[in-house]
Amino acid sequence: MTSLAEAAVATPRPWLRNLALPAASLVFAALVLVAWEFVPPALGVPKYIVPRVSDLLLEMARMGRQENLLAHVVSTGSMAVLGFALGALFGAVCGYLLGLSPLWERVLSPYILALQIAPKVAFAPLFIMWFGYNAWPKLIVTVLVVFFPILVNVLQAMHTADRDQVNLARAYSMSPAQVFWKVLFPSSMPSLLAGLRIGATLAVIGITVGELLGGEVGLGYLITFGEGQANTAMVFNAIFLLTIIGIAMYGAVAWVEARVLHYIPRVEH
Repeated sequence: MTSLAEAAVATPRPWLRNLALPAASLVFAALVLVAWEFVPPALGVPKYIVPRVSDLLLEMARMGRQENLLAHVVSTGSMAVLGFALGALFGAVCGYLLGLSPLWERVLSPYILALQIAPKVAFAPLFIMWFGYNAWPKLIVTVLVVFFPILVNVLQAMHTADRDQVNLARAYSMSPAQVFWKVLFPSSMPSLLAGLRIGATLAVIGITVGELLGGEVGLGYLITFGEGQANTAMVFNAIFLLTIIGIAMYGAVAWVEARVLHYIPRVEH
């Protein structure tokens, strides 16, 4: 019979399993950074093509002192969150309304499909001509980019709702509002939150496009400015900070999802 000591050795402790994956990720990141620092100079790659990690850190410090970096980060982050919130709200509301009204869905579907197919990035110059070089063009582009994934996810969830549960609720004389809030809305939550995760990443893309095409503040503007100055390190730093904002937004949605959908079992791989 296996002793207790042998069983303890054979079965990894939970805290060791929980630390293994983050540790492996940190080791991999460290190896990438070390390679980034030493491989390009060893291959003779100039700094204006691929700057070293130390060059990026020096440029980040300079941007903080001379380029008012914090204001650009706050502007991009706040506008991304606002555009994501508005796009998510409009997308969810439209998805639920169309899901509850098959007639209006059939009437509006061709126009929604046409607007979805049209590249939202192409609307940015048009919005700039309409509203000028201010926050509105990039905000509207962000809202449009976020709107459609959430609309499609919610509408699909309404189509695939359990009809037996809906019929049972109606058999108990529930009103249409009660059927929606007690059956349809809860069943749509996984799809809605999946759409929100997608929208959180797309919001950063939308705000960056708006800032690239017409803006005087934000990380997208710094990318354009760095390109004009042939400052590759500035462009790399702006992209890195945009990635951090996207990860933070995605992580916030995932955190909410884990608590809202705590009753759904997750498969361990």
